[in-house]
Amino acid sequence: MKRLKILSLSLFLISMYSCSKDENEPQMMIQKTIFEHVASSMNYSYLTYALQKTDLDDVLNGEGDYTLYAPNNSAFIGFLMRGGYSTLDEVPTEALKKLLLNHVMAGQIRYRDFKSGYYPTAASSDVNDRPLSMYINQVNMRVTLNGSSRIVQGNVNGSNGVIHAVNAVIPIPSLVTFVLADPNLYNLGLALTRDDLTVDFPTILSTENGSVPAPFTVFAPNNTAFVDLLNELEVERLSSIDEPTLNLTLNHHVLGETNALSTDLSDNLTLNTLGGEITANITGGASLTDGNARVSNIITVDIQANNGVLHIIDKVILPF
Repeated sequence: MKRLKILSLSLFLISMYSCSKDENEPQMMIQKTIFEHVASSMNYSYLTYALQKTDLDDVLNGEGDYTLYAPNNSAFIGFLMRGGYSTLDEVPTEALKKLLLNHVMAGQIRYRDFKSGYYPTAASSDVNDRPLSMYINQVNMRVTLNGSSRIVQGNVNGSNGVIHAVNAVIPIPSLVTFVLADPNLYNLGLALTRDDLTVDFPTILSTENGSVPAPFTVFAPNNTAFVDLLNELEVERLSSIDEPTLNLTLNHHVLGETNALSTDLSDNLTLNTLGGEITANITGGASLTDGNARVSNIITVDIQANNGVLHIIDKVILPF
């Protein structure tokens, strides 16, 4: 009997030690991949199906390091309605794949690390194989993508990246997308959309690649450039510039049927804009010189849209 009591006490102590050890040891957590996170939520059944339909589920289920901007079901339903589709099966597979890749970036961007600016996506432009750009606007920790989609939940961690939920499908960007999305180009947007213009610049600059006069190269003056222009012309507001002058001025900022990257520029290179000739130079930094010998510095280069490329400049180009 005494031996039996000792054996029972030993088994009890071993059991207690085993339980204590299991509770105190760090547990190995198996983290879901990006795709597994999406597929496990009923709110993302449209996105799940779209990823499977385009074989991107394998990409976001494997190894890697990605940031995914994830539209929920309501966002996809809105996208289908605007496009005149009844189901995702009606969307051409390649177009759907490109749209989804426009929601993916290489590497992880944590919510606290978002800064306003242009970033490459995993989608390619119709013009070339360069990544489509995305304009991210971060104001007081409110993050908007291409001016049309907002992050509503951030930092869902996966084993191969991070997910940020967005409230709308992010459209494939045209040049107009960036002008309207970037607050630094607000004054240019006002100029391009002035009611009395005889040219519909937004419609023209939204022309899809493959249709004349796309693709385009746009030299986009920033807000300060327009303020300086008003001072230079000694007028108080943009509406004080007569329509023919504004029309011709805007045309001097656009090259038709060409996607001229910064690497395509050289010294004393003549560029034939829709309004007339200007001259590019690269020595001392990329710049443009108009017919008045006024120099515009190119301060941001190679913002790639689906129908052309945009460069931001610090001075408005004048036709005379």
